Amino acid sequence: KILLILGFLCILAVIALIAVAVTQNKPLPKNIKYGIVLDAGSSHTNLYVYEWPAEKENDTGVVQQVEVCKVEGPGISGYSHATEKAGPSLAQCLRQAEEVIPSKQHQETPVYLGATAGMRLLSLENKSAADKVLSSVEKTLRSAPFNFQGARIISGQEEGAYGWITINYLLGNFKQSGWTKLLHSLKSVSETSGALDLGGASTQITFVPNELSSESPENLLYFRLYGKDYLVYTHSFLCYGKDQALQQKLARDLQASTSNSSLLDPCFHQGYQRTINISDLFKNPCTGAKKKQFPFSQLYIQGEGDYVKCRRNIQKLFNKTNCPYSSCSFNGIYLPPLQGDFGAFSAFYFVMDFLNLTSEQSPVALDKAASAIESFCARPWHEVKTAYHQIKEKYLSEYCFSGAYILSLLENGYEFTETNWQSIHFLGKIGSSDAGWTLGYMLNLTNMIPAEEPAVPPLSHGSYVGLMVLCSLVLVSVLLFAWLLFHKPKCLQKGIV
Repeated sequence: KILLILGFLCILAVIALIAVAVTQNKPLPKNIKYGIVLDAGSSHTNLYVYEWPAEKENDTGVVQQVEVCKVEGPGISGYSHATEKAGPSLAQCLRQAEEVIPSKQHQETPVYLGATAGMRLLSLENKSAADKVLSSVEKTLRSAPFNFQGARIISGQEEGAYGWITINYLLGNFKQSGWTKLLHSLKSVSETSGALDLGGASTQITFVPNELSSESPENLLYFRLYGKDYLVYTHSFLCYGKDQALQQKLARDLQASTSNSSLLDPCFHQGYQRTINISDLFKNPCTGAKKKQFPFSQLYIQGEGDYVKCRRNIQKLFNKTNCPYSSCSFNGIYLPPLQGDFGAFSAFYFVMDFLNLTSEQSPVALDKAASAIESFCARPWHEVKTAYHQIKEKYLSEYCFSGAYILSLLENGYEFTETNWQSIHFLGKIGSSDAGWTLGYMLNLTNMIPAEEPAVPPLSHGSYVGLMVLCSLVLVSVLLFAWLLFHKPKCLQKGIV
C-alpha cells in the first residue's frame, strides 16, 4: 500500500511539473522595439522600418523589416537646384512610419538617413548644394516625432561593408551554436557570403578572401562580430552604377562620333529614339573630364538593338591594361581571388529579375543569361513597349543596356567565369527583409551586433523544464518497474506456481 501511495504521489508530481512547464512557456506580452533607416540613393529614396524583440536584441537574425516606403520624386541629390524641397519630399513616408509604429514608442525609435553615391557625386560637384540638401533633410527629420540620430553621406566602403553585414546577418552566418555550429564547420563553402551591390551611381564588391594579403590595405576592413574575427575586402566604384555607366558610355560614344548630332546606339532597342541635352550629359564628375565643345546642343539617339556591339562598347569602360597588384578588377584596383558564394542585390536583382534570370532553384548559367539578354535586346521597341506597357518608358528602355552592363561588370570587371557564375545568387529579399546596406547600418549604429558572443545559459528555460519532466517520468518508470519486479501481484505468483 505504501508503494502504491508513493507511486500515486510521483504521478501527481509529474502532472504538476508538466502543468508548470506549460504555464511557464506561455508567450509573454511582446516588448517590440523599432528603428527607421532612410536609404537616400542617387535615383530615389526608400524608408525602411525594422522591428525586433527587446529581450533578444543581441541575437542574430531577429531584426525584421516590417515596412518599406518609396519616396515620391527623385533622390535627394536631384534637389540640388531647389535644396529646400529635399526634406519635405520625405514627409509622406515619415507619416507612413508613424502609422506603423505605436505612438507611445515614437520618441524612443531611432531614425537614420544615409545618403549614397548620388550625394557623394553632388558633394564633389557642388559641396554647398550638398550641404544645403542635407540641412533640409535634417530639418524635416528633426520635426518628425522620432529620435533623430543623424543624416549624412556614407562612404562607398561603408556602403559595401553594411551590405555585407546585412546579408550575412539575415542568413544567420555570424553566430552558430550546438549542432548548427558543427554542421556549419563541415560545409565546404565559405563561412560568409560575399556581397555585390549595384546602385544608380556606384557599385560595391565585398567578401572575405581565402588568403590574407598585405596588398592594398585601404581595401581591407576588420570586424569582430559575435566573438569571431573577419578580415573583409571591399571596394566601391563611384561612377559605375548602372545610370552613371550609361552616361559614361554615351559620353565616350559621342566623343568617338564624327561630330554628328545623331548616334546609333546598340544598347537601345531598334526603333527607340531619345534626345538628350549635351550639357546634361557632361554635368557631373563621372563624365565632366570627357567634356569637349560640340557644334550642337542636343544628341539624337536611335536604337540599334545589337547585344554583341553593346557589350563591346561597355567593355571600353573597364580599363584592364594596368594592374600594379597580383590581381585586379579594373582601373588598377586590387581584387583578391573570388571566394565562396555571393549575394547580388539592389539593381543586380531588379534588372535580372525583370529579365527572368533570378531562378532560386538552379541559378541560370552564364551563357544562358547572355543568350536571354541578347534575345531581349533584339526585340523591336514597339513590341517591348506593348508587352511591358505598365513600366515607365525611361526604365523600360534601359533594361537592355543594364542587362548587358551587369554581365560585363561581373564577367569582364570582376572576372566571374562560367565555373563560379553559379555561386552568384540574385537576392531581392532574405526572409521578410530587403537585401541592402540599411539593416547593417542600423545594426552597427545601435550596437546590436556585439563584438563578443553574448553569454547565454547552457539551456533555455523551456529546455530546462522539459528535461526536468523527462527525468521525473524516467524516475517514476524505474520505481514502478522495481515494484513490479520485487512485489509481484498474487495473481502472477499463482500463475507461476
